[in-house]
Amino acid sequence: MKEITLETKIADLLNDYENMKDILIGINPKFKKLNNPILRRTIGKVAGVRQAAIVGGMKPMVLLNLLRRQVGQDVIEDYEERGSSQRVESAPEWASSKPLHSVDANRLLDDDKNPLAETQKILKSMSTGEVMSISADFQPEPLIEEFIKKGHDVYTQKLSDSKFVTYVQKG
Repeated sequence: MKEITLETKIADLLNDYENMKDILIGINPKFKKLNNPILRRTIGKVAGVRQAAIVGGMKPMVLLNLLRRQVGQDVIEDYEERGSSQRVESAPEWASSKPLHSVDANRLLDDDKNPLAETQKILKSMSTGEVMSISADFQPEPLIEEFIKKGHDVYTQKLSDSKFVTYVQKG
């Protein structure tokens, strides 16, 4: 079997290792979202172990080593973490403006819709500088990284352990 790294995609884990969905859910109940077939087919192809850890509120190396132990791979003691996208600690001025669009990622998932596809459609309809907000009970790291790759500004505000609002300003 392939070595599991922080960059290993969740879809690959699910395909390569029997019972991996149950293993992930056993590690962190937030991974119950993997029961959603839309999420598994879409976000699972984009999200790696690093992003899944952030979604689950875990340190990436902790999740990585728990997964490696479960499949009989050696724990990694020293792993050079590549920097995730640059994040600002305090809200940028643009994030305080009223968002033009608001999206509830949990509702989309409950309705068997793909949050990434839905938010990308909205972004295409927006003008440069306009802001969209995405609320969820998790930090939507795979979405955030996709937005940053496409040149948008992103800020996530943690309101509680189960309430995050991510602001995206179209670049």
